[in-house]
Amino acid sequence: MVERRHFSRILYQVPATLINANGEWRAEVRDLSLQGILLTKPESWSPQDTDDRYFISFCLHDSDIELRMETRLVHHDAAYLRMHIFHIDLESAGHLRRLVELNVGTDELLHRELEQLTDLHKHSGES
Repeated sequence: MVERRHFSRILYQVPATLINANGEWRAEVRDLSLQGILLTKPESWSPQDTDDRYFISFCLHDSDIELRMETRLVHHDAAYLRMHIFHIDLESAGHLRRLVELNVGTDELLHRELEQLTDLHKHSGES
């Protein structure tokens, strides 16, 4: 299998809330990147034909700092939901960046990933 991932994923496990127009579910974050998030699939969740947009929120470990993001479902299987982050507020983005920075290992890798993220948003027309 060819690795297509452009962003480093970090293991991070914390409870999360998953919300869309059809309901609200409790899930667990399993890993994160600057552009995506992997969640455990809630038992009562089922794929929606009409709405693949979800709001996700979770608090950082031992903190009341909450990260909030808008995501799109990319893939699901029996155990996990893979989501693409398409909008994140500035404060949450700063916290996510710092979390990745602490776990990636090198500043050079982090800066390269931030440049890739900026380039992707420029080319996709998103801000």
